[in-house]
Amino acid sequence: MDVPVYAWLAVLAVIVAMLAIDLFAHRRAHVIGVREALAWSIVWVLSGISFGLVVWSTWGAEAGQQYFAGYVIEKSLAVDNVFVWAIIFAAFAVPREYQHRVLFLGVLGALVFRGIFIAAGAALIESYSWILYVFAAFLILTGIQMLRTRNEHAHPERSRVLRLFKRFVPMTDAYFGQRFLVRRAGVVLATPLLAVLVLVEVTDIVFAVDSIPAIFAVTSEPFLVFTANAFAILGLRAMYFLLADLIHRFVYLKVGLAIVLVWVGLKMALLDVLYIPTLVSLGVVATVIAVSIGASLVRTRGQGRREVVAQPAGAYRTASAEELAQLEPLVRRRKPRAHGRRQQRATSKQSLHDRTTHR
Repeated sequence: MDVPVYAWLAVLAVIVAMLAIDLFAHRRAHVIGVREALAWSIVWVLSGISFGLVVWSTWGAEAGQQYFAGYVIEKSLAVDNVFVWAIIFAAFAVPREYQHRVLFLGVLGALVFRGIFIAAGAALIESYSWILYVFAAFLILTGIQMLRTRNEHAHPERSRVLRLFKRFVPMTDAYFGQRFLVRRAGVVLATPLLAVLVLVEVTDIVFAVDSIPAIFAVTSEPFLVFTANAFAILGLRAMYFLLADLIHRFVYLKVGLAIVLVWVGLKMALLDVLYIPTLVSLGVVATVIAVSIGASLVRTRGQGRREVVAQPAGAYRTASAEELAQLEPLVRRRKPRAHGRRQQRATSKQSLHDRTTHR
């Protein structure tokens, strides 16, 4: 598959433009409701599908099928990210109006990190073809482990990353709007929102270790791997606000995700023995996810939306108006006195020069 440089640049430009539009639309902190989340989810899904149709018409049916297979795999595995995010936000009692800013920066970081992982993965496969068998074994074992621990949940309060963060970064216990850093009494402090952002980024890196090898099972073309990842990730924020209060209903989803990981691992392991068409892989993944979601909704029918409950990671609160008023500028300006002294010295030198010239 021959992908010219301008195609890469065009894709990057589209991604940057979409991120800018999303940031502008959510420039003011507000609670994102179900209707708004549903509307944005439709926008992101249609964007991913539209790009897939462009790939199909430009590079052929096989490339298009590989893109859509990768997109469905990444979108499916990303749902697990959403559930972990919901637990992190609940553990830190993050006000809903501040959550979008964290997720926006989290997704931005995820695009960067995944781009690095994809480049590294493609280089490894190009240099060492046997690495595919390592990826296959890893995916199968991960799928089995996910199946065994499907009823366990994340515990942000026990996170080693959080302990290290608190140990080396001074942090306040209050949320100061959407600020990640504040200055109080001359000291720069992290807000809990920065700790949440760090955990979100680390979580995505951990999930990328599973999802990147999984997509290499259906395509080894870096352009398709990156774009499928990018368009799947771009819609994660809207998906979170749409599904966060419904995670208790997806009781069989982890079973479906585990089966998907085992399936793509087996497909990769049998690559030199049995060729499985991309369309078949796409059908298997889509069917497994659809059945797991459908079975979950049937099993939990009658249950409504409810907020996620998690073990608190600390006693966090919203800063009072008095505390907000006491904040100092994060970046200190130069003291006026020093500027005045420099101006005074410059004036004195000019005065001396004028007197000397006059004489």
